Amino acid sequence: MSTPVLSVDRLVKRFGSRTAVNDVSFQIHRGEAVGLLGPNGAGKTTVLSLLIGLLKPDNGAISIHGRPVTADSDPIKRHLGLATQDLALFEDLTALDNLAFFGALYGLHGVKLDTVRTETLRFVGLSDRAQEPVRGFSGGMKRRLNLAVALLHNPDVLLLDEPTVGVDPQSRNALLENIGELRCQGKTIVYTTHYMEEVERLCERVIIIDEGRVLADARVSDLKAQANTGVGLDLGVALADRERGCHIIQALPEVQAVEITSTGLHVLLGHVSHISVILENLRAMGIPMTALSTRQPSLEDVFLQLTGRTLRD
Repeated sequence: MSTPVLSVDRLVKRFGSRTAVNDVSFQIHRGEAVGLLGPNGAGKTTVLSLLIGLLKPDNGAISIHGRPVTADSDPIKRHLGLATQDLALFEDLTALDNLAFFGALYGLHGVKLDTVRTETLRFVGLSDRAQEPVRGFSGGMKRRLNLAVALLHNPDVLLLDEPTVGVDPQSRNALLENIGELRCQGKTIVYTTHYMEEVERLCERVIIIDEGRVLADARVSDLKAQANTGVGLDLGVALADRERGCHIIQALPEVQAVEITSTGLHVLLGHVSHISVILENLRAMGIPMTALSTRQPSLEDVFLQLTGRTLRD
């Protein structure tokens, strides 16, 4: 197999007595689109910060194209492009001037910089707003410009941290189309998000992290096949009964995972025949149900089973 574009080997990062990243290892090859997922506080943002050099690992190594990253200013990091969750833009500057500033940081200048600015703005659909101050842009337009900044120096690997957060559905779809096109062009993509449907649309592989450890590293299709061995059960339960019902159901051996939802409880079971056990236990404890429905488990259910939490927790 070819040398990985990005390799992480037994990465560890501590903050005082807390270990935020605990022996994390993975490899990503050219052209892969990989979802890096985890509940809030799982360690995924720390992993990204280590990859780009904002943090120094306490142990382990990071390699790009087989070459270890040895220093904060190591030129090998130019192969990485980052679109941050917090927008990295100057709102009083125009879109073109923002790209000029960030392009200069990558050593771009003259005709080359002008060409790249024009091409990236066209790619993200902002050519007609090139001369306007960013302050007047919508949230979706700012996100698209944020992506353009990450693409300026034509990186091999794109690190995208919540690239669609806080945007309207139309802008979100435009961003996903841009990212999908980059994937078709052969870009290597590491994608973090709280939207599982985005992962299923863009990524063929998922790395799930919780409490600083890798819980799963597999193809999306394989994880979905794992989920489809069971059944998902949605129960309508009154707000006052949800926490007690959750504790009752969690204790049952037939239950793989359970969470409190906005309408009641969602339960992941190993087999449809286990539904009767759930209903009998809730009835015995005097917890009435207002609705009941079943569905095939999803990738979100695999995540729940592995971490005990939903992606949006």
